[in-house]
Amino acid sequence: MTSKRLVMGTRGSQLALWQTNFIQAQLTARYPDLEIDVRTIRTLGDKILDSPLSRIGDKGLFTKELERHLLDGSIDLAVHSLKDLPTAIPAGLAIGAVTKREDVRDVFIPHPESSHRAFNDLPHGTVVATGSLRRKCQLLSHRPDLSIVDIRGNVNTRFEKLTASNWSGMILARAGVARLGLEASIGEILPFDVMLPAVGQGALALEIRQNDERVAELLRFLHDDATASAVWSERALLRRLEGGCQVPIGAYGRMEGNELRLDALIGSLEGTRVVRGSMSGVPERAEALGIALANELRGRGGQEILDEINAAGRSAPVPEA
Repeated sequence: MTSKRLVMGTRGSQLALWQTNFIQAQLTARYPDLEIDVRTIRTLGDKILDSPLSRIGDKGLFTKELERHLLDGSIDLAVHSLKDLPTAIPAGLAIGAVTKREDVRDVFIPHPESSHRAFNDLPHGTVVATGSLRRKCQLLSHRPDLSIVDIRGNVNTRFEKLTASNWSGMILARAGVARLGLEASIGEILPFDVMLPAVGQGALALEIRQNDERVAELLRFLHDDATASAVWSERALLRRLEGGCQVPIGAYGRMEGNELRLDALIGSLEGTRVVRGSMSGVPERAEALGIALANELRGRGGQEILDEINAAGRSAPVPEA
């Protein structure tokens, strides 16, 4: 590889390609002489579409194959939605940059033929689709009358499934909907007291080989310090709770003045119990803040929820890849 060439790896979904093309455009504008190749790589999460994420397992579900190509040198940079990236980065790899975050909130997408645009206007017992236990927990905590169905696939596939269904609507991340130009389909942007986002939601992570100073330097201008502090606190909380797709955990870190504030929750699978908390601190101690809030949530009932979910997970069958 010459110093003027960069190979980027990405998943093949329309949203993943949008994200990669966005980063490529930023790099090309900054370095006009840089030759950039894009390689599309299919991940396990793209191959298994008939099982809930919580039953497949989440350790690198959308990232492992990309990381394998990074380690063997066939790509120089992997573009991820940060919320897909496990908190444990494989040895030899590092996050080279975290981009400025888009809107972190989730949105309610009503069925195209539904007369109910707002989430709270939905009739009693209505059906809402989501592929996330975090969302399911918070939806049922707010509206225990709802019936929740699982939905998988990329954003466009989910829209197709919604249109073909008798569901009242589905929940998606606003960032992905906006990036694909589908904001007109949004019925309501859900407030944080109804729905805390996933860890890292709205930000992109640019993963590189550790000690690859050339690529690290190329990416430096894309890194956003405020976003990085926020997501480091969220990822530290998630790591301390040992959670992922199998555990309903929401978190939202952001700068408020000179302080970093982190809100988070742990919930039971059916939303009957939710433990919420908030802490603030200096951004330089973002990870310590996340760990401290995780410990507080554990001590206020979160540990019992985690123990119950982990015990149930050990007894549940796992589908074959």
